Amino acid sequence: MRRILAILTVLVTAACTEFRDPWDGSLEELTVKAVYPDDYDASAHSGVSVIIENIASGDSYTAFTDSEGKAAIQVRKGIYRISLSDRVGRDIFNGTADKVVVGEGGKQVLLNLSHSLAGTLVIKELYVGGCSKAPQEGTYQSDQYVILHNNDSETVYLDSLCFGTLSPYNATGVNNWRKADGSLPDFAPVVTVVWRFPGEGNSHPLAPGEEAVIALRGAIDHTRQYPLSVNLNREDCFVCYNPTYFPNPLYHPAPGDKIRPDHILDVVVKTGQSNANTVSISSPTFLIFKAKGISMEEYVRQDDIIQVTPGNSADVIVKVPYEWVIDAVEVFDGGSSGNNKRLIPALDAGYVTQSGTFKGHSLMRKTDEEASEKAGYTILRDSNNSSEDFYESEVQSLHN
Repeated sequence: MRRILAILTVLVTAACTEFRDPWDGSLEELTVKAVYPDDYDASAHSGVSVIIENIASGDSYTAFTDSEGKAAIQVRKGIYRISLSDRVGRDIFNGTADKVVVGEGGKQVLLNLSHSLAGTLVIKELYVGGCSKAPQEGTYQSDQYVILHNNDSETVYLDSLCFGTLSPYNATGVNNWRKADGSLPDFAPVVTVVWRFPGEGNSHPLAPGEEAVIALRGAIDHTRQYPLSVNLNREDCFVCYNPTYFPNPLYHPAPGDKIRPDHILDVVVKTGQSNANTVSISSPTFLIFKAKGISMEEYVRQDDIIQVTPGNSADVIVKVPYEWVIDAVEVFDGGSSGNNKRLIPALDAGYVTQSGTFKGHSLMRKTDEEASEKAGYTILRDSNNSSEDFYESEVQSLHN
């Protein structure tokens, strides 16, 4: 399992938040210095790519660090998002800076890097955007699913594994959990519901390279009515189904005949009023985690663990410690320039963009071909940076 050894938050104050790109033809120097944790030598990490994205135009540039951890590049005046991802063996270093303003005279940025270890269990695919009902008219979104993949050389067990999505639901939403200085909170604010795999420890094994499908809504064959959808009535499929908490049959029909009873997931706690499992179709976050030293039931009964979002009484969250998180992915809305990070760099230093909804597109993790060849089973890319690890596929992997 991945351990987060250090979390150093990048504090960047933007002089303005309006995403205009008025270029007068001049260029300014942007210098980024990567600051590694004290125990690591920056000179051993030269040649690391730094991704610099103009938030207004979407233009992206790459610079490379020198032996002092510095990278310099000439850019237009504007507002930028900066990210760095470096991996040596299982050691991963990530840093992000959002809404960095480059004006007259250029800009120097200290990019504090957090350290983590590559995970054994990773999110392989996130399909949330829905599809067309063609040849009928309309759109469909009751077929959301996630696939988990065992990246390790040993069998892992899904028992007691939890998952959820963060507040705010959308990357374009107002994040009332941000602190006054612009930094993210000291916990992951999981919203609406915490789901958990049943079992006492060894009931649900995943061998190296094996996968588990999670139906976030209906575990049925959706293709019978909508050919561009997917069949989730599968023996290997787990399902978010609890008609007491989520009674809406449009999104949560009774599971199909191939779904095993022990593959119906548990609701640890529901915090919202929704009658269906709520996952953003345009730009969610998704994370998997496991409680340490305490059961999730005991944990959520403690004072101040369940909290109302400031300024939004309908948005109630569970404070999940960052060190419990095993893997996470953040999605940005490709139709907007107003996306904001919700995950700290140690969990996801970047993001994967979904270009639009109801296209049948899915977000996939890339395969590490070299590592897979050496291991003899599929190993997926894992840099804790979705900008590097994920891509948008034009079709779901489960589409026939």
